[in-house]
Amino acid sequence: MSEEQRIFDGVLFAPGAQELRAIKLRAHDLNTDYNSTYEYETEKRAQILSQLLGSFGEGSFIQGPIAFHYGVHTHIGKRFFGNFNLTVQDDAPVTIGDDCNFGPNVTIVTPVHPLIASERKTMLDQNGEKRHACYAKPVTIGNDCWFGANVVVCPGVTIGNRCVIGAGSVVTRDIPDDSLAAGVPCRVIRQITQQDSMQYKPELLGGYSVLEEDEA
Repeated sequence: MSEEQRIFDGVLFAPGAQELRAIKLRAHDLNTDYNSTYEYETEKRAQILSQLLGSFGEGSFIQGPIAFHYGVHTHIGKRFFGNFNLTVQDDAPVTIGDDCNFGPNVTIVTPVHPLIASERKTMLDQNGEKRHACYAKPVTIGNDCWFGANVVVCPGVTIGNRCVIGAGSVVTRDIPDDSLAAGVPCRVIRQITQQDSMQYKPELLGGYSVLEEDEA
């Protein structure tokens, strides 16, 4: 079994294994290439992301700078917007749905290290060789989510559709659909309902109006 397959199987793997180091080196170099571009260099940026990520949906945009650990383990849907300093430590797969918006400094992490200090340093692998090892849990984010600045999503978390995660939150557990959630650790504050519509905040509209659902 390859070390990458061990990641996908959710068991201990050796992050220093040559096959994984090669994937990460390629991703880190592509991060550097992307971060060296100007914002108007749209074709160059698109080409880099097509090499870096597992998939990147139509109409999506990442401000940069970016930091993807493996890159190819991340799949991003359509019309995504990622603000400054998006960091994705995608040892395990990271899946982000359509129409999501992330504020600056959002971080998604998937690896988990043993709690016992000696086990973090060294363990014996399946062949009896000493290795530094960890494991990883996938992160899944639904459609139409908005994350405020400095949100951290921890390993193994699933966030449902149409959620809003408040700035500075550390998400350690699953968040159901249509939730307004915030805090450290992040907790659901309440469900988002139609009463949250901007149509009930006329003082903020300034001449704007709300589209009907079939027009949006």
